[in-house]
Amino acid sequence: MKLLIVIFSLVCFSLSQAQAKGLSLIIEADQPEIQKFLETGLTAPEVLSTEQQTNKRWLRYYQKQLPQLVEDIMQPLGYFNSKTGSQMTHPSPGQQVLTVQVSAGEPIRISQLDLKMAGPGTGDEKVLTLLQAFPLKPDDVLRQDLYEQGKALLIEDIVGHGFLDAHFTAHQIRVHLEDYQAEITLHLETGPRYTFGPTSFSSDSSYPQRFLSRFLSHREGETFSHEKLGKTQLNLINADLFQKVTVSPQREQATAEQIPISIDLQPAPRHQWRPGIGYGTDSGARVSLRYRDLNLFRNGHELKGDLLLAQYQQSLVTTYIIPDLDRLDSQTQLRVGFDREESDSYLSRELFSEAEYQRALRNRLLGALFIRLTQEYSEIGGEETRAQMLLPGVRLQWRSRESQQAGQPGVYVSVELKGAQDSLLSDTSLLQLKAQASSRFPISKTLFALIRLQGGTTWHNDPLRELPASLRFFAGGDRSVRGYGYQALGPEDTDGDVVGGKHLLVGNFELEQRLTEKWGSAIFYDLGNAFNSFADYDLAQGAGIGVRRYTPIGPIRLDLARQIGQSRPRWRLHLSIGFDW
Repeated sequence: MKLLIVIFSLVCFSLSQAQAKGLSLIIEADQPEIQKFLETGLTAPEVLSTEQQTNKRWLRYYQKQLPQLVEDIMQPLGYFNSKTGSQMTHPSPGQQVLTVQVSAGEPIRISQLDLKMAGPGTGDEKVLTLLQAFPLKPDDVLRQDLYEQGKALLIEDIVGHGFLDAHFTAHQIRVHLEDYQAEITLHLETGPRYTFGPTSFSSDSSYPQRFLSRFLSHREGETFSHEKLGKTQLNLINADLFQKVTVSPQREQATAEQIPISIDLQPAPRHQWRPGIGYGTDSGARVSLRYRDLNLFRNGHELKGDLLLAQYQQSLVTTYIIPDLDRLDSQTQLRVGFDREESDSYLSRELFSEAEYQRALRNRLLGALFIRLTQEYSEIGGEETRAQMLLPGVRLQWRSRESQQAGQPGVYVSVELKGAQDSLLSDTSLLQLKAQASSRFPISKTLFALIRLQGGTTWHNDPLRELPASLRFFAGGDRSVRGYGYQALGPEDTDGDVVGGKHLLVGNFELEQRLTEKWGSAIFYDLGNAFNSFADYDLAQGAGIGVRRYTPIGPIRLDLARQIGQSRPRWRLHLSIGFDW
């Protein structure tokens, strides 16, 4: 009989996972906590609503089986004496309503919970805490789903604390229907606690042992944990140095409860080339080429070369990366390069070298100390500037946990402070602070808001002409105030040429509506400008609409912006590719 009921239920479920057309199923339970289980477990079969003559027979059969169907749902919830009734009504022509009334009855309650532990882990405080967290207590209603979940989580958590041989020596539920009581017996044997043994890497890896050891999230002698092994594997995968990573605990070779770890690595090609091509209204047409030597001198050092040839910018930068052999989150970068940039406001040619030490700090905060030596030639507003600057400084970046992946909702903040002294290899003295904060958050499932703020200030007592273009602030462009040209906003000289300023304020506000998986639309409002005095400044404004095409490398943004507050406002088209952070 039960087999027939199960088959009937599966047939009904396969015919429809929703309410049948023309037939509404209403469930009325006298216990609110079981209502949702009944609504999930009972469905109205589609066959009941067809025009065939057999509908009434199917309906009578379904109503006859309802008590057993309800009982099969209620018993695992602790109700073994439920009563079920049903009634068909026709509120209006063509409308049918099947009302199912369920009286739960008195539940089975736990009269005794015999939850015990034996073995070497008995006195461990963490294990005892796990035992006390079992979801059922004496006098609770007997919920078999919570019982099974509690058993599974208890074993999973205890194994996660290194007791790999943990198992139940007794697990039983005894139900006394006449007394509405149940007794649970659950006895656990922990077995010995295992620890990590030595870790060995595949012999064909060309990286030195000490370099590879920095990726380990476990250490020999620590309590064995599959979670730590997974973190080790993730560290190696995220390093972007290996084509294949296999982390294997050698449990069969364990001695004295120590499990050796074997890590098989297949290195990626040492020499890599990555060309690129693109277009943006700020940069114009561009091609790029990146070269990477992943294992320079076979000691885990990296050499990078980046070449950019764009309509308005050309650069060549070489970076030598020295990893910290004691910390995975620290490294030293040495850079030397040349950069040429041309806009409507200036022409700049810069030759520079820089040393930077990066280190992850607390709570997803990345810090860096740097010192930069630069020789720059600038043409701004008809004036030529040649400047040598030695700029030590500090950078801080913070991302919320949600925004660890680019383009995801969350918050991103960056701050940079740098300075120069004219008596230390610099032509002028200054102190400059730059900051940016971005927040992308959902308003609904498909509607997102983006707020981005940029600011900067310079403490500089000499004339502005002493500052090269790279140390002046400008506004306007794809990632600044849309509706204006790239770097086209800022203080002007007597001839009306934009020459840049000592301070910067920019704000972007955008609503992005995702229309399909690959397309979206946006409306935005931008304001900001560069200026020389906080007592006297004018913020330019722009607003418009945009189209988004989502790709794996970030959205392609096409924005049409109009200037606001100008005597002769102009329209401008902006195209950009990439994430906001």
